[in-house]
Amino acid sequence: MIDLEILHEDEDIIVVNKPNDLLVHHSYYSRNISEESLIQKVRAHLEAPAFLAHRLDRKTSGAIIVAKSKYIAGELQDQFVNQSINKTYIALVRGWTAESGIIDSPIKNDEKGIYQDAETSFKTIESVEFSKGVVPYPTSRYSLIELSPKTGRTHQLRKHMNKIAHPIIGDPKHGNRHHNHAFIDWFGHSRLYLHANQIEFEHPSTKKLVSFNAVAPTFWKYDLGKLGFSKF
Repeated sequence: MIDLEILHEDEDIIVVNKPNDLLVHHSYYSRNISEESLIQKVRAHLEAPAFLAHRLDRKTSGAIIVAKSKYIAGELQDQFVNQSINKTYIALVRGWTAESGIIDSPIKNDEKGIYQDAETSFKTIESVEFSKGVVPYPTSRYSLIELSPKTGRTHQLRKHMNKIAHPIIGDPKHGNRHHNHAFIDWFGHSRLYLHANQIEFEHPSTKKLVSFNAVAPTFWKYDLGKLGFSKF
């Protein structure tokens, strides 16, 4: 079963709404994971070669572009390098965030061991106080935010939100384990609340600006409703 949610397809590209917990492709770091990857699913759908234009973390859901040729993939990758592709994400984080802000802390490249410039802007959609607490507090506070990365460093959004003490819920590496465990108790899962909900770019063939929106997985609406959010 291919089970792809296709947002757009033409002769050059295919845009997919990637679910949580799906590898984009197999690499050295995922060599012990035997599941079918996103790129394998796309190739099976097309019955032809396909090439990644960019990546999303395994735990992150949302819009991702796949090219049908190496040339188109290269054209799109150039746009990413030139920072001309606009991506927006939604995330659920611990605490009450400021109305808006910019995080520009450098991100360490784990492979090269060097720090690289990185910039993320955010704005708060809604903040709530939940009646159930996380030790040592009797209640807990959460914010639903929109994130716009200017750069594309590995785990940039996850690291940047942790840097300002508002880690993304469900993040096993850069998150808060007490809140992550609480969500498992409350909702019965440990998924990452980070979703790429919109991507805007110049189509490499038509040269027209195109934009695609990806609906968040169904658990978002249920969980945020239980927490008391009204704007999702």
